[in-house]
Amino acid sequence: MQNKGLIKVFAILFGLVCIYQLSFTFITNSVEGDAKEYAIQKIDQNVANYSDLRDQTENQYLDSIGNEEIIAGISYNDAKQKELNKGLDLKGGINVILQISVEDILRDLANSSKDPSFNKAIADAKEASKTNGEKTFLNLFFEKFKAIPDAKLASPDIFGNRDLSDDVTFDMSNEQVEGVIEKKVNESITSAFEVLRKRIDKFGVTQPNIQRLGNSGRILVELPGAKDVNRIQNLLQSTAQLEFWHVFRNTEMSSFLGSANQVLKGLVKEDKKTTVDTTTTQDSEIDDLLADAEDSTAVENANPLFDLVKSPGRQGGPVLAYFSVKDTAKVNDYLSMPQVRSLLPAQQRYAKFVWGVPDDETGTTGLYALKANRENEPPLSGSVITDAQQTYDQVGRVAVSMQMDGTGAKIWEEMTGYASKNQTQIAIVLDNVVYSAPGVSKGAISGGRSEISGDFTVAEGKDLANVLRAGKLPASADIVQSEVVGPSLGHEAINSGMISFGIALVLVLLWMIGYYGKAGIFADVALIVNILFIFGVLAGLGAVLTLPGIAGIVLTIGMSVDANVLIFERIREEIDKGKSQREAIKDGFNNALSSILDANITTGLTAVILLILGTGPIKGFATTLLIGICTSLFTAIFITRLFIDGYGKNGKSLEFATSATKNLFKGFNTDFLAKRKISYAFSGILILISLGSLLTLGLNQGVDFVGGRTYTVRFDKDVSPSEVQGKLEERFGSAEVKTFGPNNQLKITTNYKVEENSTSVDREIQEGLYKSLSSYLPESLSLNDFVNSSSDKQVGIMEYMKVGPTIADDIKNSSYWAVIGSLIVVFLYILLRFRKWQFSLGAVVAVFHDVLITLGMFSLLYSVMPFNMEINQAFIAAILTVIGYSLNDTVVVFDRIREYVNEHTWDLGKTVNLALNSTLTRTLNTSLTTLVVLLAIFIFGGESIRGFMFALIVGVVVGTYSSIFIATPIMFDSVKKKSSIKSKNKDTQEEV
Repeated sequence: MQNKGLIKVFAILFGLVCIYQLSFTFITNSVEGDAKEYAIQKIDQNVANYSDLRDQTENQYLDSIGNEEIIAGISYNDAKQKELNKGLDLKGGINVILQISVEDILRDLANSSKDPSFNKAIADAKEASKTNGEKTFLNLFFEKFKAIPDAKLASPDIFGNRDLSDDVTFDMSNEQVEGVIEKKVNESITSAFEVLRKRIDKFGVTQPNIQRLGNSGRILVELPGAKDVNRIQNLLQSTAQLEFWHVFRNTEMSSFLGSANQVLKGLVKEDKKTTVDTTTTQDSEIDDLLADAEDSTAVENANPLFDLVKSPGRQGGPVLAYFSVKDTAKVNDYLSMPQVRSLLPAQQRYAKFVWGVPDDETGTTGLYALKANRENEPPLSGSVITDAQQTYDQVGRVAVSMQMDGTGAKIWEEMTGYASKNQTQIAIVLDNVVYSAPGVSKGAISGGRSEISGDFTVAEGKDLANVLRAGKLPASADIVQSEVVGPSLGHEAINSGMISFGIALVLVLLWMIGYYGKAGIFADVALIVNILFIFGVLAGLGAVLTLPGIAGIVLTIGMSVDANVLIFERIREEIDKGKSQREAIKDGFNNALSSILDANITTGLTAVILLILGTGPIKGFATTLLIGICTSLFTAIFITRLFIDGYGKNGKSLEFATSATKNLFKGFNTDFLAKRKISYAFSGILILISLGSLLTLGLNQGVDFVGGRTYTVRFDKDVSPSEVQGKLEERFGSAEVKTFGPNNQLKITTNYKVEENSTSVDREIQEGLYKSLSSYLPESLSLNDFVNSSSDKQVGIMEYMKVGPTIADDIKNSSYWAVIGSLIVVFLYILLRFRKWQFSLGAVVAVFHDVLITLGMFSLLYSVMPFNMEINQAFIAAILTVIGYSLNDTVVVFDRIREYVNEHTWDLGKTVNLALNSTLTRTLNTSLTTLVVLLAIFIFGGESIRGFMFALIVGVVVGTYSSIFIATPIMFDSVKKKSSIKSKNKDTQEEV
């Protein structure tokens, strides 16, 4: 091998760089271990809420020493920025995909147009988007609008309005306006992205990730280590629409409310006629509520509005009355009726009714009437806020102080001057909820400072200040997909992942030594160097290590072994030909290179497709697999060669086998092609069974593909899935409950309100789960503890995932394209590499064979296996890996056939059989080591990837079989048939 010195220098330098990159991870792990130990010593386990207090103490410790030098000028904060990133499944945290509402943006651009054509196109696009995930909402809107005869986007009632006058003129065609609107929508989504980025940057999560997903209006947000689910959702979805309004006093609205109640008696149909005992007590309550209301006597029907009142507002105050939170929708319906709105006097006709912050203790909320206008625009909005800070008010309550710009300060001075003079209040409204409505007693307030006070926690105050500083979202943001992993589940995943990794590594190291002796030791050293390189590159690139990523590294171990096996087997063949050890090593490496490259390139191509189309952990799997392919090629070809050449340069003899394996499979000569009809029949039966099962039983599709919500819930005792399912079906209508791992852990899936993405529905389901499961949970477990995460959580929701139906369709479509795309790419690569379509045909037929049988196994066994066998993104990753592995085996055999064809003039049947027999040792050796690795992960790697690993195990077994008994025979028969046709044509021509 030439340039040995250069390779040595490169390998040593690269190894040192990898060690340097990984040193940051060792530093952060050490410091965080000290912080955890400090928190445990500081906060006793018997203290109430000790887990949260320990987390706070741990964070305070890390903040206090963050900039202190630890070693060589490196501080904890420096190391934290460069450590090996861990994914949500290893660290815990929250992953969401937000859908910015393009509908809201369009309505805003059109100034909430009432134009029938515009609103019909919006409605049609909204309906079409439910079943067509490939097109964006904007494109669907344009399509639907074009279908409306004579409809013009440049109409003054749509986009030809005053706000867009600089961009849209009345004479513009629809196509011209589309370009303008597309640009405006993109600007709004970019603005939303920046607003979210600013909010997240201030949240305090280390290594957050936020990125736009194409042009769909979707934004991916990953927050490793985040624990408070509801807080995160509020932070991400809050539009931060801050408004300041003058407000009517309740004494000004009492006459209207009395009249409204009377009118509602005739409008509201009672299920049955009731008689209300109107005593002087009730009259008194109504009089207190409505100071100037007319006296009431006995009425025949109940009071539709007044009967909902829980308590009156303070006399002359801004609160009209307090109602139960559950009745707010009904009150809204009453007050929005045209017959009721018509009762408002001229000076109140634009009154806007809004609710205050609910009181969790009483379950009530106050009703306010804002002094709105025809345009429904506030005198002052949050756009004037230049700074906001969490602070405390005069009585020590958490508050948020705000500073306005010059324009805002002037309007604020006018508003406060008016309120002081007329003894009225100013409502501070955030996202259509009144947080406070203070009066102004000391005259106009200059300088542009104001304050929001309410029943905030410190965290809520900080978040509110954060979103006000970042600005409002230009449109609503729905969480269409989310995944929450508790940190305790992440720690368990790390432990199980590292255990499986260690066991797999030890087994492979022992196997190589047991089979190849001293040469196996050199391969093992190269393998360990390979692992160092993989982790070093991951750390250096800032890539994220996930549990499937660990599986990818372990699978890389098998592939690295495969390269060494190919090399060692070729060296043994060269030695058997009578060559010297030096010549045999040289020729062995050279002859094996083609097979090694072809095998790794085909696997790498499928990994690239996974990287492009996959998300989250699957992308992590593809990343580690690609890095592993590159590093394993380098270590197998160069590092192993350095050791072998270095050992043998002084004339030392190196055996590439042990006494037990020296003659194993030597002289093995089986006529595989003669048995191809048996294999065709056997495979045909397996395929028919698989197809029959797929057509009748189907597949157990996960929420990735069908939409819905799934929860991993852990209990402190064993529970019965069927019993729990019965309780949940009573509440949600449909639910699927399965044991997930140990008998005290369940996986609960429901499609209840699957079309709705609001956080209120999420909370409704969480509360429903808590109530339905309360008899199985510890009495001391609160709803908050059941839902939210902590570092030592052992009972409650450990993991949660939500996928909206639209994004589920997108995932399903991208998965289909991933599989089809990988098959096309592989077909073209093999055609390019071997120059004969028959080779491509054999490889693709074998891959179809492997995929169908793997799918059939999952269809047949998902209801009986004691682990999760859902068809989800992880399964698609497994299928693509199976495709790559099957091709890996097939390409090695094809490469040997091509070599024999070029070297000899044997009969094709003899050539194929010899190629199969000569590669059999490598095929079995690689398959067995890979299976050992996969079984180690399957048994010890954790419940979450058990189904993923089972698919790989099935795929490896079937792939090994198909490379020998399907791919090669199919290639042989297609070549033979073509030759037969040519021969017949030649004979016919001669006769003529």
